[in-house]
Formats: sequence, structure tokens, C-alpha cells
Amino acid sequence: MKKAYFLFVCIFSFHRLCGQNSKLPGVVLDSIGKPAATTRVLMSGHSETTRTDTALKPSARLLKEVTVYDDHSRTRMSEESLNIKTVNQAFIQRNLGGSLMKTLERLPGISTIGIGSGQSKPLIRGLGFNRVVVLDKGVKHEGQQWGADHGLEIDQFAAGEVELIKGAASFIYGSDAIGGVIDVKPSSMPRKNSFGGSVNLIAKSNNNHYGTSVNLFGRYENWFFDSRVTHQDYADYRVPADTVFIYDYAVGLYRNMLRNTAGKETGLHFHTGYIGNRLRSTFFISNIFSRSGFFANAHGLEPRNVDVKLHDRSSRDVLMPSQDVNHFKIINQTRLDLSGNRLELELGYQRNFRQEFSHYVPHGYMPSIYPPEIPVPLNLEREFDKAVYSLNLRNNLLFASHSITAGFNAEYQDNTIGGWSFLVPSFKQTTVGGFIYDKLKINEHLLLHAAVRYDYGNTRMFQYADWFKSETTKGNVVVSENLIRASNLNRNFNSLVWSAGLNYNQDRFTLKANIGKSFRMPIAKELAANGVNYHYFSYERGDPNLSPEQSYQADLSVGWNTEKWTALISPFYNYFPNYIYLNPSATYDYYYGAGNQVFQYAQSRVMRYGAEVQFKYKIHKTLYSEIFGEYLYARQLSGDKKGYTLPFSPPASALLNLTWSPAGIAIFKDTYVSADYRLTGKQNNIVPPEKKTPGYQMVNIRRV
Repeated sequence: MKKAYFLFVCIFSFHRLCGQNSKLPGVVLDSIGKPAATTRVLMSGHSETTRTDTALKPSARLLKEVTVYDDHSRTRMSEESLNIKTVNQAFIQRNLGGSLMKTLERLPGISTIGIGSGQSKPLIRGLGFNRVVVLDKGVKHEGQQWGADHGLEIDQFAAGEVELIKGAASFIYGSDAIGGVIDVKPSSMPRKNSFGGSVNLIAKSNNNHYGTSVNLFGRYENWFFDSRVTHQDYADYRVPADTVFIYDYAVGLYRNMLRNTAGKETGLHFHTGYIGNRLRSTFFISNIFSRSGFFANAHGLEPRNVDVKLHDRSSRDVLMPSQDVNHFKIINQTRLDLSGNRLELELGYQRNFRQEFSHYVPHGYMPSIYPPEIPVPLNLEREFDKAVYSLNLRNNLLFASHSITAGFNAEYQDNTIGGWSFLVPSFKQTTVGGFIYDKLKINEHLLLHAAVRYDYGNTRMFQYADWFKSETTKGNVVVSENLIRASNLNRNFNSLVWSAGLNYNQDRFTLKANIGKSFRMPIAKELAANGVNYHYFSYERGDPNLSPEQSYQADLSVGWNTEKWTALISPFYNYFPNYIYLNPSATYDYYYGAGNQVFQYAQSRVMRYGAEVQFKYKIHKTLYSEIFGEYLYARQLSGDKKGYTLPFSPPASALLNLTWSPAGIAIFKDTYVSADYRLTGKQNNIVPPEKKTPGYQMVNIRRV
């Protein structure tokens, strides 16, 4: 009975308690769980539904910085079977050399042929000149790249990004890409409704080099412009010697300076265009002028007696011998995005105008005094004027697991010559080619590649006769006539090339493999040269019967990537059944020079192999180290130089780097200190008359 009474009392009391009015305090939370307001809810008995509306006040919150990375270069590397390396403006600024190619020389597999201190030519795995394609804004850069003294007319300050392809790439880029490609891309488009600029200053103590590059850009909605002016000026180059020898002829140097190696360069650039949702079109206009001198005390094999006082009066003047080069270029890039495919078009016009100046020195039957009636200026030794028209068209199509690119390329060159000295005749050249390239995605880890390309080319060369008469013997009769140095020539070339490869990416492991065939049309110099090349110290003769150069190459790349370190090794093998090279003969020329050895263009079988190694280790969040290494071996398998290597084959080398950059301090985020130690081996594998070169070490310290 007591239990029943107790239960009744509890139920009655609870009912009375719930029927009372009460206030409950609480906190209102926002959608991410943060307190937004405090409130009190009035409860009016147990039989009524209580509803309370609370008005929240808006509040402003400062979010932490969010950085979005678009690592398109890493994505491209993981999707291409070719050996690709991409560098940006930051890399160029940190490793700024006297020219763009000198800047890129820090990368494994890339070397240069220096032309003074302000110009250079690229070599990829020991191949250069017309075996490497240089693209500028998608169009093949065409100068007089066959010459060892002809630099690359590209302003490194105007480069936004540079992509390097090591290995045969003719299936996309056509003839000349037999050794690789250097693709110079423009700077990125300005942001909407933006206006700005930058000023770069450069100075070097060795040759009292100074320069500046000023950039101004802007964009309003869909229209933009980007402009740049670059100027550089440098004095005679200094060397750690007070005497140099031209064979056995000693030349004293004033203050260790090589006379007449000064120069200057000016670059003007203007870009403008339209950026829409589907259509993007940009016009690029550039004009680059350079003037540079050649060492005054020699012209090829010939030591020259020069006015020492005149040359030593100023280290910045440019006297003879010298060269003026002007490269003008107009390019249009247009891209149209459609549903499922993308159309890309590049149109280009460029004119390369080069003049080489030297004192008139007669040889052979040349008049002892330059005839005043000759329309060619007295000091104009050679002149080359090349106009080039280019067209590239591509269609990128996505279909199921396939990414298909079909493309067409066409180019027309018109090259005329002038001056009182002769090496290469005037010529006109037409090339057309088409390709289809398929990437097949097997799964998220494996990509397969296949491509095929057909090219056709025509080269027409025009007769050249000496402007002076020479005595020759016909039968038993001595006659005086203008000698024919080059005859009319019309050659057609065609080739079918292919490529196949794969990419495998699994977590931290990457694997690339590629095999393919490439080709290269013989250039005018190889077909019809007949004159002194002072910068090679040789007399060169072409062979009009040369066949197109062909190459078979296999590339492999294996990499591993962790949070602390990355490693990459890239071996390759290369075989040429008909490599074109200059073969030295036993004869010498005295009619057009002072006893230069005669070299005849020929073809032979060549084998090449080598590798590049890269290793990067993060010692601390502010400190990391890198090691680069490269090795190349080449051998001629047939011909007069069987058993020898190839000219300009670089020796084995390694580069060790240590870089420190403070972290966590905003004002020092772009500050760094970097030290390079380059170790280059000796090169005893040469092709006579090349000279063996000893090994050397070099330390380079940079600070910003």
C-alpha cells in the first residue's frame, strides 16, 4: 500500500512541475558549429507547443590564406612518354646567364656553344644546330642556326615558361627535331581588370655587363596587352691570362681582355589579344637587334695585325670583325574550344637579317684593291636575309579513353645572300607535313602512346659565281673566268616517321618508355656549301646527293618521389644509319683563305647512348640539395672517321647544389642563397682537328 501511495505522489508532482512556466537559456550555433547568438526559451506548460524565433546578426570573419596549385607541368610530364622538363620564370631569374641557352645549361642533358659572352647555341645530348627545334610561341624559330657563330635571337626576359624535350620528336614537330625541342612559351595572361608591370636589372662584373628589362601589362575583361623592352650592354670579355696563342702566334692581351668581344642587344615585344569562354586569340610582335664583335686578333686561322691602341682605348666599342643581327617576328595564336575537341592555329611571319663585317683581305685571284664599282660595301663580308612563313593547325579530340591529336604544318623559306665572301647560296625551301597522335588511357595508372607522321620537302638552290675572275686550265689552255661556286639545284625529300611509348604512374613510382623514328632534311649548307667558314677554321664543300638523315631512338625514364627526396634516371640509345657530318680531307685551300683544311660533307652510320641522373633531397624545410649528372658516348660505325666520336660531344659532368631559403618569414619568402659545384671530366674522345680538353671544376654562388 505504501508503494502505491508513493507512486501516486510522484506522478502527481511531475504533472504539476511540467505544467509550470519556465525559462531555459541556450546558445544558437551556425552551420559550421560556431556560436552565433545566445537566447532564452519560455516554456508555457506541458500542453502547448513552444516556438521561439531568434534573429542572427551578420558577422565578418577573416579566413586564412588558401593557395590553389595548378601543377600543369607535373601533369604533362606524367602524361607524356617523351623526356620532358619544364622551367618557369622563377628558374630563369635564379639562374640568369648571358643568354637563354646559358641559363638552361644548368639542366642535365643541355649544353651550349658559347659565342662571346652574350650569345650561345643549344645542344641537347650533344646534338645541335639544325638537329634541335626551337619554338617561340608555337612557331619554329628560324634564323641562320647552321652557323657556329650564330646565336639564338630570343629574349630570355620575355620567356614565361620553357619546355625542353630531350630525344626525337619529329613525329610532332617535323624535320630538325631529331635531337630534341626547346619550346619557349609566353608569360601567362593578366588577370581580369588588372594593370601592372615590373623592372628587372642585371649586372655582371667579368665584362662590365649591365642591362634592364621593363614590363607593362593590363587587362579589361576580355581584352589585354603585354609589352616589354629589354636592353643589355657588355664590354670585352676578360680571361685569366695575359697572352693567347693562335696556333704558334702569341697575342698579348690588355688587362686580360679579349679585344672586340663587346656587344649590345635590344628587344622590343608587344602582345595583345582577346580571351573569351571558348575563343582565345593573341598577336605577338617582337623585334630583336644585336651587335657583337669577334676577337680582333684573328679571323679564322689568320692572325691579324690590328691597331692595338685603337682597340684598347675602350672596352665597350665594337669594331671589325663584327656582326649585326635583326630578327622581326609576328605570330598569331588562336584556340577554339568546342564540345569534345579543341582547334589550335598558329600563323607566323619572321625575317632574320644578318650582316657580317670584316676588313677586305684578298686571297688567290681576288683583286688586291677592292674595286670601287662593286655594288657591295667594302666591309660587308657576308649578308643573309631570310623570310619565313609558317602555319600550324591542330585538332585535339577526346573520344572514350582516347585523346587524339591530328595536325598539319607548313613552312616556306626564302633566303638571299650578299657580301664579297661566299659560303652558302641563296635558296628557297618548302616543307609540309601531317601527323596523328593517339593517347590511350588503359586505367588510372597506365597510358599508351602511338603516332605516325608524313613529311614532304622541296629545296631549290640558285647558282652563284665569283664576282672576280680566276685563271683555270681547260685542256692545255689557261682561261680567265668567273668560277661557279654553286650550281642550280632542285631536290625533293619525303619521309614517314613513327613513335610509340607508355607512361606508368603508381603512387610514388613513375616509368616512361618511348621508341621512334625521326628524320631531317639536308640543309643548304650541307648540300651546296663551297667556301671558307672562318669560325670553324675550315673550307667546307657540300654534297648535292645527300639523303635525308634518319634516326632511331629509345628512351627510358624511371623515377621515385617521396616527401624528403626524389630521384630520376633517364638512359637513351640512338642509332643513325646515315648521319651527316663534315669529313676532313687531305687537301687545303689557298684561293679563298690562308690554307684552311678542306672539309667535305658525307654520311656514315653512328651509334650514341647515354643517360641523365637527377637527385633532390630536402635536408630541412629551409635547406635542400640537388645532384645532376650526365654522360654521353658516341661512335661512328662507318666512313673515313670510323671509330671516332662526333664533333661537339660533351664530356661527362656532374653538378652539386645546396640552396637555403628562409621559411615562415613573409618579407624573406623570395630570398635564397645557392651554391653550385660543377665537375666536368676531360674529353679525349675527339674528331680531328678538334683538340682534347682537360677537365675542370667551377663554383657558382648566387644570392637574392
